[in-house]
Amino acid sequence: MPSSQSGLPAGVVDVMIQDPPGSTPPPASAVNRRSALRLAGGGALAVAAVGALAACAKDDKPAAPDPLIALETSARTDAAAATAAIATSPDKSGALQTIATQRTAHADALRTEIDRAIGVYGDGTTPSRRTPPVTPTAPVPPPPVATLRTQLQQSQRSAADLSAQLSGYRAGLLSSISASCATHAGVLLA
Repeated sequence: MPSSQSGLPAGVVDVMIQDPPGSTPPPASAVNRRSALRLAGGGALAVAAVGALAACAKDDKPAAPDPLIALETSARTDAAAATAAIATSPDKSGALQTIATQRTAHADALRTEIDRAIGVYGDGTTPSRRTPPVTPTAPVPPPPVATLRTQLQQSQRSAADLSAQLSGYRAGLLSSISASCATHAGVLLA
C-alpha cells in the first residue's frame, strides 16, 4: 500500500482534531514536563545564588578573640621575668635561662597555632583580623624567684584549665605547656 506524504497509508485522511464548539481551551499556564524541568533548574540556580550572596554578605559580628592569646601573653611575660630575674639570682641563672628559653618556645608555639586557626588566603596573605604577637616589657625591678614561681604556677593552672575545655591538637599543646610550667615551678625553682 503506498503511503502519503504524512507517513500514513494511502486512503487515510489526516484529520485535525479540534475542540468541540463551546469548550474552553486549556489554560495558558499549563506546564508540560519540559517547562517543569526548566522551572526546577531555575529554582535550583536561584537557591545557589542566594546562598552565594549570603556567604559574601558582610559579617558584622567581630570574631571572638582566640583563648590562646592570653596564654601567649603569659608565656612572653614569664620569659621576660625569668630573664630579668637572672640579675637578682645569679646562682639560679642556668635554671632561669632554661625557663626563659622554654617559655619563649611556648609563646611561639601558641602564636603558630593562633595564626593557623585564623588561616591563610590562597595568595599566602593572612586575614586582616590577625592579632599581632605580644611584646611584654621586662618588669622593673626584676622579680624575685618566689614571684616568678607563683607566676609559673598560675600559668600552669591556666593552661590546664583551658586544655580541659579544648580538644585535639590544642588540648595536647596546652597539656604539654602546663606540664612544663609545673616542672619549672616545682623542680627548677625549688
